[in-house]
Amino acid sequence: MLHAIGHALAIAGFMTWEILWALILGFALSAVVQALVGRATVARLLGDDRTRTLARAAGLGAASSSCSYAAVALARSLFVKGANFTAAMAFEIASTNLVIELGIILALLLSWQFTLAEFVGGPLMIILLALLFRLFLRKRVVEAARTQAGKGIAGSMEGHAAMDMSIKVPGSLWTRLRSPAGFTSVSHVFVMEWAAILRDMVGGLLIAGALAAWVPDSFWQRLFFTGHPLAGKIWGPLIGPLVAVISFVCSIGNVPLAAVLWNGGISFGGVVSFIFADLIIIPILLIYRKYYGTKMTIFIAWSFYVTMVCAGYFIELVFGALGLVPTHARVQISEPSISWNYTTILNILFLLMAAVLVWRFFRTGGRMMLRMMGGAPEADYSRPN
Repeated sequence: MLHAIGHALAIAGFMTWEILWALILGFALSAVVQALVGRATVARLLGDDRTRTLARAAGLGAASSSCSYAAVALARSLFVKGANFTAAMAFEIASTNLVIELGIILALLLSWQFTLAEFVGGPLMIILLALLFRLFLRKRVVEAARTQAGKGIAGSMEGHAAMDMSIKVPGSLWTRLRSPAGFTSVSHVFVMEWAAILRDMVGGLLIAGALAAWVPDSFWQRLFFTGHPLAGKIWGPLIGPLVAVISFVCSIGNVPLAAVLWNGGISFGGVVSFIFADLIIIPILLIYRKYYGTKMTIFIAWSFYVTMVCAGYFIELVFGALGLVPTHARVQISEPSISWNYTTILNILFLLMAAVLVWRFFRTGGRMMLRMMGGAPEADYSRPN
């Protein structure tokens, strides 16, 4: 038993080491963007569901948080402030599936083809979702959801979503970032994003390590019909989101688990649909119910699932036709030992950068902000200069 637990922990630890620098880089870039763009400004830019607005929502979301819980809470905050519901959902999808750290980690743990598939499938999912919303979402359901959202019922990361730490310093971009207020804002966003993602990241790595160490390949091969290629390609995008729903793992934490599923034989499109499904796991569905009511939650659940499955099929067909589907060889999700290579060098450099930002965070009132992360949106979350 101890050996089995140690094996699972070792795999989780090596996966963490492999992706650590990418996580720090991604959150640092996201912090810089969030330090420059206020959330009230974002809400004003997302007032309708036109194509240009949805493209803007996707771009702003991609520069925002990669934590699924924070993205859901932030989308509600934008909706309450006047954003169109479809645009808010597009922002939410992009903020968890089109962020730079996700793309880097997919390339590190799987291959660059998965990164490309994610950044092709994400916009496609937003387009499909917008079409479903226009066809089937009734105005009375949206208005009921807005009324419910306005009640301020708190969910996970509600306080984090309410914190607008953008700076108001005049001058050029470089001047603003070099200012004390800019340094403070970046450090606060950086640490708060880590605090938001840590639970899911650790959970995803531990689950992936356990599944890789304990579940035999034969189980995955039967589940994903590896002996029947056509059936596997049809079944993969259908089962992928369902596995995600019951895994309770979201955000970037589901990428290590995606690597385990790929090693187990799930189809290429199945991996893509699985990663997209971080926004319909059971805990987040319960949050939707608090935010928007039961009817809107049911609508979100089925419409998101349909778009995830369709995006998975599209990726499977198009990438297959273009010869971009990687061979189904087992990917290396762990190393036998940590060695002196580019990963180690990058991890050391970015850990030093993270240490500086954490130091600044705690020197400028960060401890109090951590305590307020779960608070209600009505609280004052003004960032100290």
